[in-house]
Amino acid sequence: MEQPLYTSVKVNNEIELCEVSNPECKLLIEKALLLERISFYIRWPKASIFRRNKNNCIICVNDSSKETAENVVRNVCDDKGFSVKFLMRKSQNQYL
Repeated sequence: MEQPLYTSVKVNNEIELCEVSNPECKLLIEKALLLERISFYIRWPKASIFRRNKNNCIICVNDSSKETAENVVRNVCDDKGFSVKFLMRKSQNQYL
């Protein structure tokens, strides 16, 4: 019996690339990642006593595109003077 092609694809290997609090910076990063054809998603952490900024979001990418995505984000933020916090940790998504 032949196996489907997608069985060799790695799944659930997303990383939290960076945390952004400026909405304009987030939009610029989104556009730059799309131009580079890097798949990503944005996670919005739940508000807590210690996290009061509602604009904070975490940009997550596949581990295989980590280096390219990091360079894209650094270029965008350096050009425009935005601050970004790089996390580079395994995403903590609970799918089930």
